[in-house]
Amino acid sequence: MSDSSLARSDLSPAVAWLRTPSAIRERCHQLLDLGLAGKLEHFRVEPSRLPIVVDTVLHVTREHYPTLDVPLHSRWRHFDVGGVARLAELEARLKDASLQERARAKLDLVVVSVLLDAGSGPQWRYQEAGGKTWARSEGLAVASFRMFMEGRFSSDPDRPLRVDAEALGRLTREALAQGMQVTDANPVDGLEGRLHLLHGLAKVLPRPGTLLDIITAQQRSVRAAELLGLVLEVLGPIWPGRVMVDAVNLGDVWPHPALGSVESLEALVPFHKLSQWLTYSLVEPLSEAGVVVTELDGLTGLPEYRNGGLLVDLGVLSPREPRLFTQSFHPGDEPIVEWRALTVALLDRVAALVRGRLGLSAEELPLGKVLQGGTWTAGRRVAAERRPGGGPPIRVDSDGTVF
Repeated sequence: MSDSSLARSDLSPAVAWLRTPSAIRERCHQLLDLGLAGKLEHFRVEPSRLPIVVDTVLHVTREHYPTLDVPLHSRWRHFDVGGVARLAELEARLKDASLQERARAKLDLVVVSVLLDAGSGPQWRYQEAGGKTWARSEGLAVASFRMFMEGRFSSDPDRPLRVDAEALGRLTREALAQGMQVTDANPVDGLEGRLHLLHGLAKVLPRPGTLLDIITAQQRSVRAAELLGLVLEVLGPIWPGRVMVDAVNLGDVWPHPALGSVESLEALVPFHKLSQWLTYSLVEPLSEAGVVVTELDGLTGLPEYRNGGLLVDLGVLSPREPRLFTQSFHPGDEPIVEWRALTVALLDRVAALVRGRLGLSAEELPLGKVLQGGTWTAGRRVAAERRPGGGPPIRVDSDGTVF
């Protein structure tokens, strides 16, 4: 059964289940069990190295949040990068809008920003007017924020702080490249993929902010798993065609042969990374509008190269073949599916160990806060210490639609 009462009821049981966090966890932990038994082809799992990861995560968490007042891992953490009060600038521009309209505007911003966030590659930079130069996820956050504030996603000059289908539908590759400062000398990975997602968004929602109205038409409280189900239901059609089950495009779901025939349902490992990243990022604007998101720990850790890189760099995951460090891979390649699945399952163990060391419960320190505190920050720091430019230990070619 689906975890989401907000999603369609006509989905097949298989598709509905593959859209749930419980499905993500079950399949990822199946692969971890195989890894712990030494039965995976691409990675060895060294659980004895987990305390080193926990020490590192605790160190960066206490450094950034001395009182352990850790916010939720979400896109909102990136908008004020460098100590620049960009969100205060947004609030000032929205001060005369109603509470509901402010929430819709913030949902507009964060949906587009997350869809533009799928890995920039090592070369791209964004130079803020009169300010600094930013790279990677923070750079993409600042670029999307500035494009939003300039009204580039709105078709109404009198209401620039919104995103609507008309503006997204007519967005050209050239206009997106200009907004993101992409040139031959400043390339970004997957520009066409990002544009495809925005064009797809224009076809499924008149405005991203209407997610608020979809939710509040039924309830004022929503479980995180339900919210993810809604995101996957509404945005499902925008993802590039990959694995199909019962004529439904599953998105970020990939087979792994250790679980069964690659043609079988049993082999499918769901991740829904960008959709979960978006779900985490919807919590704050929904909360401001009076919608309570509960059971946040129901979501999983995010299978991306910062969290996964931390586990590789600190020796919890050890590639069996040197080529994993030298080749570039596609998201659907077996080593990458394995790496991502092991990352999701091991993040549950890391979170439990972190809470144990701090004497906190899952309610007091949900997984989303462990990520923020946390594993993502630690992954970036360790990567910067080990490699020029701070790239991941294993390279994945991004098409702009997965990571």
